[in-house]
Amino acid sequence: MAALFETQFRLPGQSAFYRGKVRDVYFVNDYLIMVASDRISAFDHVLPKPIPYKGQVLNQTATYFLQKTADIVPNWLVSVPDAHVAIGRRCQPLRVEMVIRGYLAGHAARVYNSGLRTLCGVVLPDGLREGDKLTEPVITPTTKAEAGHDQDISREEIISRGLVDADVYEQIESYTRALYARGSEMAQERGLLLVDTKYEFGLYNGTVMLMDEIHTPDSSRYYFEEGYHERQQQGVGQPQLSKEFVREWLMAHGFQGLEGQVMPVMPDDFVSEVTSRYIQLYETITGQTFVPTDYHNIEIRIEQKILEALSTL
Repeated sequence: MAALFETQFRLPGQSAFYRGKVRDVYFVNDYLIMVASDRISAFDHVLPKPIPYKGQVLNQTATYFLQKTADIVPNWLVSVPDAHVAIGRRCQPLRVEMVIRGYLAGHAARVYNSGLRTLCGVVLPDGLREGDKLTEPVITPTTKAEAGHDQDISREEIISRGLVDADVYEQIESYTRALYARGSEMAQERGLLLVDTKYEFGLYNGTVMLMDEIHTPDSSRYYFEEGYHERQQQGVGQPQLSKEFVREWLMAHGFQGLEGQVMPVMPDDFVSEVTSRYIQLYETITGQTFVPTDYHNIEIRIEQKILEALSTL
C-alpha cells in the first residue's frame, strides 16, 4: 500500500532538520515547514508500518481547527501548500504539553484504575468508571521529553522548576480551557464528545502562540454522543474516534512500550482499518468529504509545493 513514510529534502535557506514521531520538520529562516508523514506512533514508539492517508488527515484536520480557533489564540500557521504540508512561524516551544480532560479515559483511566486518585496534582473523586464525564474539565500537563516518555507534572511543579513562567502558564491554561470549550462545542454539533486533547504553545517575539496540531485523532479522543449515556449505564465500553484502538491492539499483542517488549507488526487488514478510521474521523468532525491525495511522485510534488510557497514568503 502506497504511503509517505519520510522525506529528505534540502531546501534553500534550510538551517536544520528534525524528524519527529510523525512529522518531518524543516527550519528555513524564520519559518518551520512541517511535513505530515503517514508514520504512526503509540507509547512513544514509531510503528514499522505507515498508515496511508494518515498524514493528510492530520494536516487537514489541524488546519481546519487552527483556522476555526484563531479568534481565541494566535497560532503558528501561515500557509498550507500541500495536503501533507503546513508552513508556520518558528516559535520557541514551551517545555510542557497542556492536556485537558473532560472524561475519564485513556492514560487517566489507567492511572485511576491502578488505585491512584491524584493525577498531575489534580485529585479525582472515588467511584468513577472509565468513560464517565468529569464534573469539570481538568488540566493534566506533561513534560516534553527530548527522548522517551513524556512525564506527568503538576501546575506547581511546572512553575517551581521554572519550566514556564507563572504569568505565561496562567495564560496558556486560560487558552487551553477556551480551546477545549470551542472544540467541545464544535464536536457536539457533529454528534461527538471531545473526551480529551492536548495543546502545545510557544513564544514568537514574546507572544504566546498555539503550535503544532489540534483536535486531530493523534492528539484527541472523541466519543459518539448518541447512546453515550446508555452505554455508561450498562457499563459498556464507548466506541472512539481516536488512535486509542491502535494502543489497545498493541496492548492485546503484548506491547506497551516497556523495556524488553517487542513491537508487533500490524497486518495489512488492520492497517486498512486504521486508515478507514482516520478518514471517518476527518469527515465526521469537519463535515467535509475526504479527497485522497495522489501518492504518485508524492515527494517531488511536495518539494515543488514547498518551494513555490517559500518564494512568496
